[in-house]
Amino acid sequence: MARLTRAEAQERNRAKVLEAARQEFAERGFRDAKIDEIADRAELTRGAVYSNFPGKRALYFAVLADLAERAPVILAEEPALTVREALGEVARAWVTRLPLMTEDRHAPSRLGADLMPEILADETLHKPFAELMRLNAILLGLSMERLRPPKEPDGRLVRLAGAALTVLQGAGQLAAAAPGFVDSFDVIRVCERLADLDLDDRWTVAPVIPDVRETDEPWSPPIIRDPMDGAAGGAASGASDGTADGGVDGDADGRADGGAARLGRDGVVAVLGVHRLSAAEEAVRAAPPGAEVTAVVVTRTPAEVLPLARLVVAEVGTCLRQAFPKPAWPRLRIVYDESGALAAAAGVAEPGDMTEVAIRVRSGRIVLRAEGFGACHAAASQRDRP
Repeated sequence: MARLTRAEAQERNRAKVLEAARQEFAERGFRDAKIDEIADRAELTRGAVYSNFPGKRALYFAVLADLAERAPVILAEEPALTVREALGEVARAWVTRLPLMTEDRHAPSRLGADLMPEILADETLHKPFAELMRLNAILLGLSMERLRPPKEPDGRLVRLAGAALTVLQGAGQLAAAAPGFVDSFDVIRVCERLADLDLDDRWTVAPVIPDVRETDEPWSPPIIRDPMDGAAGGAASGASDGTADGGVDGDADGRADGGAARLGRDGVVAVLGVHRLSAAEEAVRAAPPGAEVTAVVVTRTPAEVLPLARLVVAEVGTCLRQAFPKPAWPRLRIVYDESGALAAAAGVAEPGDMTEVAIRVRSGRIVLRAEGFGACHAAASQRDRP
């Protein structure tokens, strides 16, 4: 039998820890789960568990993220053609995951019951979670706009998407805290009716001037695997450099497909800290037709925050893929850069939670770099010279 490389051994141990942790959390719940018991289940040492995850909460987030990314995508028999239909399908996909009153407290659907309490317990997670929810509203809003373009040139449907996500998040929390109270059919009907609301949502660009300069540098991003390339249709796979790719993405004509993540194509790459994720909308709206837009998510605490990011985005991403036809998927690829290798390739040596750096890529070269608030809009709005 061929001997495993160090990277292969690490990946195998990480998978064993995740599976053991999933079993422990399912049987005991997050509060009563013990790292020593997880190590025993995985047939590893306590130190081996901590070498992969800094603590129990980080491990909990990683388990939930892994399950969310591997959730099967059940495509609707008839793709949604209107915003009302799409919101109904998103809500239907969401409520099918909610715990039932008749289920045992150890049922898989109850595994995430401690997620919100853990977020509430740590103020450092509040801002990243808020930005992740804004990012989800942007993904949903952009998809709805492809089905129903706003009447006004500066109109958008992101606030409407946020209202729908507020309903769905509230339903999820009540289903866990008050079993039997939430009526799934009512939730679906409410989300469908939201489509008729006019929230007077307008897109404006903040009056900030980032540091922008033309350049000519090689663009050699690390190779990563696309999470949409697999039977589950949404499982994230980390490459040897520690990066992972996830969320909902579209290619040049707005459609998404599986396979390797093509980060070398012409377009905009935005390195965004978890406090600046909503800036990705500026890149998508300002980028010319055919330009690929990639948001690279970074943070100063990747071991805990990036699994949370993967989880939150995957929950909505799965619903989007089930509810919307492929041409309506947003033209945005989301990449989670745990090792910092992708950020380094973009020229960001020390990414932090407030990082906003955007580069313009053309023919395998970085031709423009923008840094600071407004960088995404500046890099995306720059038109290629003939």
